[in-house]
Amino acid sequence: MRTDLFDFDLPPERIALRPASPRDSAKMLVVENGTLRDQTVADLPQWLRPGDQLVVNDTKVIAAQLKGRRIGRETEPKIEATLIKRLDGSRWQALVKPAKKLAPGDRIRFGNEGKVCLLGHLDAEVEAKGTEGEVTLSFSFHGPALDQAIADLGSPPLPPYIASKRTPDDQDLADYQTMFAANEGAVAAPTAGLHFTPALEQALHARGVGIHRVTLHVGAGTFLPVKVDDTEAHKMHAEWGTISAATAERLNAARKNGGRIVAVGTTSLRLLESAAREDGTIQPFAAETSIFITPGYRFRAVDILMTNFHLPKSTLFMLVSAFSGLETMKQAYAHAIAQRYRFYSYGDACLLFRAAL
Repeated sequence: MRTDLFDFDLPPERIALRPASPRDSAKMLVVENGTLRDQTVADLPQWLRPGDQLVVNDTKVIAAQLKGRRIGRETEPKIEATLIKRLDGSRWQALVKPAKKLAPGDRIRFGNEGKVCLLGHLDAEVEAKGTEGEVTLSFSFHGPALDQAIADLGSPPLPPYIASKRTPDDQDLADYQTMFAANEGAVAAPTAGLHFTPALEQALHARGVGIHRVTLHVGAGTFLPVKVDDTEAHKMHAEWGTISAATAERLNAARKNGGRIVAVGTTSLRLLESAAREDGTIQPFAAETSIFITPGYRFRAVDILMTNFHLPKSTLFMLVSAFSGLETMKQAYAHAIAQRYRFYSYGDACLLFRAAL
């Protein structure tokens, strides 16, 4: 499909720079059979039935944003790196800027304004360089020692549409993690999960709704726009995900008894659909997925999707358009803009019911 079909005008002031407080006080636009209803996230339980099963992503965002400088040459320009994929115990793939200042063999010393980790300076060698600003970094530490150094020196990699408008601060350390965060490895938050609070979790349990955890480590694709004119030419970055055998069994049993599968976030949905058979049965999963969902895709596992409002021409707006219909989603987004909903990672939510085939 043409990428421009997924474009829309978004006033810059609709971009949320901080989350709602409390988190479940955020607005939630319910989209069901073309009907739009203005609600709040705290209303979620009333839109679900006893026996429905919520699936959340328990990935934890690492402090993947590092600042440093190139060393060992006559000049020492500042370098910013965003870690996007662990390759082994000491090597990461990263997006860097300015990429033109680096070449294979260069060394980068990370630590803002002389700050060092407990083990000393964190140095990395540029092993290889790609065409889109990505490099392979080989660090001077390995395993848990490297993890600790990154935690000491790094900061949360806020999306560029937030970071370009304000400086990330200590509040983001808490705001940019979900209450479910447990397994480190994401470089962006599964943002639909940011809306959840212990009170909302308790209300869902009281309603008879199950909550299950899966893990998809959100990767660099979240930051990258679709640059091609046709969606078929877009290449998704792979992300690692896991669904345990016990979780798959419980979800399949609930669905057999009439319960609906509710994905909290596009990451949970993409993982569930990657693990589903043609008949909708969810299989245990432990692998990378690069599934790219656009209109025409036949959903097998997920019945309802809770998600935030996404970028124009993004893979995520394409996904929600596949789920609820392109025209329906354009109308929903126009309504959200007119009603002053807040967009993107720290913004409001929508609850989408899958369009009938």
